Amino acid sequence: MSETYYEFGTAAERWDRAQMFFEAREYLTAARILGGLVEEAPHQVAPRLLLARAYYHSARLGRAETELRAVLERDPVEDYAHLMLGRTLERQGRHAEAAPHLRMAAALTGDSGSGTA
Repeated sequence: MSETYYEFGTAAERWDRAQMFFEAREYLTAARILGGLVEEAPHQVAPRLLLARAYYHSARLGRAETELRAVLERDPVEDYAHLMLGRTLERQGRHAEAAPHLRMAAALTGDSGSGTA
């Protein structure tokens, strides 16, 4: 794939641009920008988490799962990653695998399990 204008600039500029595209619900474009940021700084959780969210919202569930598991390897108490992984697994019909992540998210946030996200 060839690079486009939105893939140029500093990491901070691309981060801002990715957030803009995500907020505009242009998830595939956001994912394209975020993929580059994640490659450059794989240890950073925020770009990887937003990348997972972009994949989730664009129904690229396998990729979302991969990124969410990578987030949890780096930060096992990232409550939103547990919630998103649970929701991602549920969308794939993998309810038994989703349940522990949803419980962990609820425990980390103090949510009694209302079922809303």
